[in-house]
Amino acid sequence: MLTRGATVVAAAALAFGVLAAPQARAAFPDRPLRIVVPFTPGGGTDLIARQLAKGLTQELGQTVVVENRPGGSTIIGTENVAKSPADGYTLLMSTFAHAVNPAIHKKLPYDTERAFAPVAMIGKSPNVLVVSSNSRFKSVQDILAYARANPGKLTFGSYGNGTSAHLAGELFKSLGKVDILHVPYKGSGPGINDLIGGQIDMIFSTSASVSGHVKSGQLRALAVTTKERSPAYPGVPTVAESGEAGYFVDSWYGLFAPQGTPAAVIDQLNAAIKKASGDPDFRAALELEGLTASVGTPAALGEYVKQEEARWSRIVREAGITDNP
Repeated sequence: MLTRGATVVAAAALAFGVLAAPQARAAFPDRPLRIVVPFTPGGGTDLIARQLAKGLTQELGQTVVVENRPGGSTIIGTENVAKSPADGYTLLMSTFAHAVNPAIHKKLPYDTERAFAPVAMIGKSPNVLVVSSNSRFKSVQDILAYARANPGKLTFGSYGNGTSAHLAGELFKSLGKVDILHVPYKGSGPGINDLIGGQIDMIFSTSASVSGHVKSGQLRALAVTTKERSPAYPGVPTVAESGEAGYFVDSWYGLFAPQGTPAAVIDQLNAAIKKASGDPDFRAALELEGLTASVGTPAALGEYVKQEEARWSRIVREAGITDNP
């Protein structure tokens, strides 16, 4: 039986615990966070993640580091996040491949729909059909004419099976009725180096990966993949208006957390991303890479990805694309 004094102490301890619990939860984040990029350093996704990490470090008051885990058509890095603690300290910088991989890879080491919780869309941009500045090709029509006369002789690079660079090329082949060989790389850096060096003929690259090379004159932009022309590439036509009616591909970048991450933490991260993306320097840096910042709600990102999965699963099936390219 407790004495009166012991009862008071116990009651005080209980009250302190009740009050302390919300304070402990509100402490997020109390240690560094990491954004996993499933590509090699130096590419467009890496660049965007590092720009965002700077802003989030300021907004959250904790260091946000970028960790590159390339390989397996983004599956290696994505699996790492899927199997990380659902506490908000590990985030995935997802791209187009996130919505396409379930259609291409029948045995993923995670369930895309159940393993992740959407946090925020970062932005969207066109892919850009680029060739070396030394290339014979000056237009989409030049490529189509050569490919039809020389089936199987042209090559296009991508940053892995199922990436936007890959599917953009496959859609180009399908609508143009041409045979062009796909050459997958583990990231944008190696692919762009080979394009500049003349080892491959073209890449339907993410804008962020090639804008600097286009401006420096190392690469020539022939077309953008979006429905409308891009302000970042004045004078460059769309693929659709260049000869392939109905063609369009959007690149996008969004953050996901492991499923089970507390809703309050996701909301806090979403709010921090909105503030970071509103910084004029952040927006200017992204716009230079052809990216339009468009941060929305977690639900909006989730719905967008579902729509992308439905659209591309049909195209993957019709084109007969598998995980053995």
